[in-house]
Amino acid sequence: MSWVIGRTAAMADPEVARAKVLAKLRTLAELDDPESLVVPILIDAVMLVESYRGARHQPTFLPELGASVDALLRELTIVEKSNAMVE
Repeated sequence: MSWVIGRTAAMADPEVARAKVLAKLRTLAELDDPESLVVPILIDAVMLVESYRGARHQPTFLPELGASVDALLRELTIVEKSNAMVE
């Protein structure tokens, strides 16, 4: 299976690489059950960020992934608190 970007491209120009990934991910809506593929990846991303948080030698793009995971967790917390207030 070929991928739209490689490590070299991602390191050379992360914004262009992200745009290519986003273009590829737009096809998720065409899948029968995209959540079954995306949710495990999100869980792995959260676990990866948490396992490396504060580590001396972090993998490339971990700070960006950490920021993304933190933003996702913030939004989920807001939704949970809003739902709790409604109940």
